[in-house]
Amino acid sequence: MKWVLIVLAFLMLLVAVIAVTGMLLPKRHVATRSSRFKQPPQAIWEAITGPPDWRSDIRGFENLPPRNGRRSWAETDKHGQIIAYESLEEIPQSRLVTRIATEKLPFGGTWTREIKPLADGCELTITEAGEIYNPIFRFMARFIFGYSGSIETYLKALHQKFGETGA
Repeated sequence: MKWVLIVLAFLMLLVAVIAVTGMLLPKRHVATRSSRFKQPPQAIWEAITGPPDWRSDIRGFENLPPRNGRRSWAETDKHGQIIAYESLEEIPQSRLVTRIATEKLPFGGTWTREIKPLADGCELTITEAGEIYNPIFRFMARFIFGYSGSIETYLKALHQKFGETGA
């Protein structure tokens, strides 16, 4: 019985340390990753503005009515969570800025995707300007998943769509 109490006390202390550390971390972060593709900018543009059927982490997609006159849609992730997005800026084959439009999530923010033409394809740079409101999520993002984890997963899936291996 004594050992059970010690383990419970340790777990409670661990959760408290994680929560306090998370509260001390900034809510906002910026993460950027770039990757080169052998595809022309038009192919990348069509993939990132079209249905995300090339992403294994997305189980469903639905176009939504425009929000404030801008394109919007919802994605269902592999856990069944539905998140709405809104396009803030679209410059075809060059720049796409989107934001999470679902309210009351433990996170939010924007993704800016910039496509730069190259002689043998193009380079896609994604910048996440994110906010993590829950201190435990903040701790996990900073020390376990990394702020750029979602970007890296996205870029890897995009490379796989085109049969490429990318960094």
